Amino acid sequence: MVKLYTTHCPQCKALEMKLKKAGIEYIWNDDMVLMNKLGFKAAPVLEVDGEYLNFTQAIKWVNEQ
Repeated sequence: MVKLYTTHCPQCKALEMKLKKAGIEYIWNDDMVLMNKLGFKAAPVLEVDGEYLNFTQAIKWVNEQ
């Protein structure tokens, strides 16, 4: 399961476009309260199989798929 935590910022939109272009199915969440509770300091965050990836890590992961 892939989850995209987003604030709809430019980086968030760029990651979402990469996911779509790669054909990776995901669900998105823009609940700021939840993101703060999870300790996220920046967005986007991509959750892959329980692992949280920052923007750079997420782009690398998408490129490897």
